[in-house]
Amino acid sequence: MAFDLRGLTPLLQVYDMPASVRFYRDGLGFAVVATSPILGEDRFRWGLLRLGNAELMLNTAHEFDHRPAKRDPVRTNAHDDTGLFFGCANADAGFAELRSKVLR
Repeated sequence: MAFDLRGLTPLLQVYDMPASVRFYRDGLGFAVVATSPILGEDRFRWGLLRLGNAELMLNTAHEFDHRPAKRDPVRTNAHDDTGLFFGCANADAGFAELRSKVLR
């Protein structure tokens, strides 16, 4: 059976949520369509943004009150802050199909 992919949504861990939201929403035209509880203007821990058929999730890399003064280049250079989420009709079947194709 072929994998029934319905979409792919990247999850980006961001250092500064308000700045990231301004970039994607105000700069690129994405709409914020869902968020975790809002803590202030453009301040939330997680958000789903959409532009046409493209979706993007943003998540804060640090709690707002524990964010370091500067970004950690080791963390961002290694792309440890990015995840890809596959959308499919049946998550269990999709997982089994992808798992069967993993190179060992």
